[in-house]
Amino acid sequence: MLKNSKYEYVEITDFAAEGKCIFKSEDGVIFVEGNVAPGDIVDLQVVKTKKKLKEAVVTKIHSKSALRTEPYCLHFDVCGGCRWQHIEYQHQLRFKRQQVVDHFERIGKIRNVEINPIIAAPKTEYYRNKLEFTFSNWRWLTKEQMDSGAHFTKHALGFHVPKRFDKIFTVDHCHLQPDPSNTIRNSLHHFGESKGIPYYDVRFNKGVLRNLVVRTANTGDVMVIVQFGEQNDEAIAGVMEYLHKTHSEITSLNYIVNLKGNDSYQDQEVIHYAGETTIRETMEDLTFLVGPKSFYQTNSEQAYHLFNVAREYAGLTGGESVYDLYTGTGTIANFLARSAKKVVGVEYVEAAVEDARRNSQLNGITNTSFFAGDMRYIMNEGFLQKHGKPDVIITDPPRAGMDQPVVETILKAAPDRIVYVSCNTATQARDLALMADHYEVTKVQPVDMFPNTHHVENVALLVRK
Repeated sequence: MLKNSKYEYVEITDFAAEGKCIFKSEDGVIFVEGNVAPGDIVDLQVVKTKKKLKEAVVTKIHSKSALRTEPYCLHFDVCGGCRWQHIEYQHQLRFKRQQVVDHFERIGKIRNVEINPIIAAPKTEYYRNKLEFTFSNWRWLTKEQMDSGAHFTKHALGFHVPKRFDKIFTVDHCHLQPDPSNTIRNSLHHFGESKGIPYYDVRFNKGVLRNLVVRTANTGDVMVIVQFGEQNDEAIAGVMEYLHKTHSEITSLNYIVNLKGNDSYQDQEVIHYAGETTIRETMEDLTFLVGPKSFYQTNSEQAYHLFNVAREYAGLTGGESVYDLYTGTGTIANFLARSAKKVVGVEYVEAAVEDARRNSQLNGITNTSFFAGDMRYIMNEGFLQKHGKPDVIITDPPRAGMDQPVVETILKAAPDRIVYVSCNTATQARDLALMADHYEVTKVQPVDMFPNTHHVENVALLVRK
């Protein structure tokens, strides 16, 4: 089959990985990009052909699937953030659970365990506590906007157009984060334009207004971080004072001068401008301080359900020694601490470990200890002898999963139970297969942390054979 081949009046068959759909043709499986759904009758045009990969786009929809619903966001057609917003929520949950089943069976070769129904999110809108927006001096316009003949400013503050690092479309209203997120973003956009402050140009790495981070906590606290692309003291002072005077709802106001070629700021100095240096999140009777560089689960309400599953699977009776790997700011470690004899947290990032210790101290938790370093090396025989063999290991790695040396380190520690929390069930299944000779997967619980996307969080319990 050649590139630019066409198919007419064909039915989209199913969902596939990364939120794509598939059409099963006589030429093999074709992956379909775009806002389609299983059951749609469409025309397709192949845009990419490789040895084992064929991709197509929809050129026309003849009839729509019964699985569909009407998207409520006015940016749905251009934004890649909520790609399943056009799918009824109950069907999203069904496909997400099936994704877990497929990964466990195909990658992990795990077929003898029941995968529970997914825990649905209480909210499908306004559930995120953190969003990042980008300034650009070259605004992306949709075809409808260009055809309208209306005048549009060239400045943008919003999200990246999918697969375009240099194209930003202006967000008027985002349904992902509760107010005052939209109010603050739109207000700052208006101020920046009205004062003629240069917006960032990613191609030449210049411009003053570069990036905006808004964090909203379940306590009502609000953190704002503005990234500037140039050391323009007058403009920086004007922006920060405007936000401070105009938005009293901001409880922590900060900024960064980032002269690098990318927006990442973990290696940059955060300058505190006004209010508190942190915001507060609560979970049960615990309070967690979240700083500008702190990681905290971006769906606070569902994070509680996720951690509840992890606590249940850990099976703690009060006498266990628990190791929490990839502990981050110690959220899970502190959540479990009162049910265990002690919890040892291991994390690569030193700043996160400092946050974890601070959160233990804040909550009066005295049976936790946290260590920074590469767990492949830090969890050696001497470390295990000093801190004791773990009865339970909790592991919550990034999307890439665990390196094989980390898996081997866990196997040497030989805990009775392993609770594996994952945001990528493909790499989770791969890692479980590496432990299959020593551990049996006995429970699996998917959790929907990100409604209207293909992403699914998953918790698996492994018991030593």
